[in-house]
Amino acid sequence: MSGSVFAVGVTRRAEKDIRKLSPKLKNKLYDILTEVIAPDPFCDKELIGDLEGSFSYPLTYKDRIIYSVDKKKKTVFLERARTHYDD
Repeated sequence: MSGSVFAVGVTRRAEKDIRKLSPKLKNKLYDILTEVIAPDPFCDKELIGDLEGSFSYPLTYKDRIIYSVDKKKKTVFLERARTHYDD
């Protein structure tokens, strides 16, 4: 890891998603946030359409982590932590 690591914030909607995750997935989410996304928030797919400006990173085969980045505050905001297929 080089440079500085971004802080991580969690939205209320993401908090609700996290409560629904199994303990194993909560641990996986934490590991991804701290070891992958916080050190390099631009590491994965930038989204378009309704979620333009946000990024997506896989949590499971169908579940995605959706987050936005505030460069000035050096903070990653977790927006969703569940599937976007379960509308």
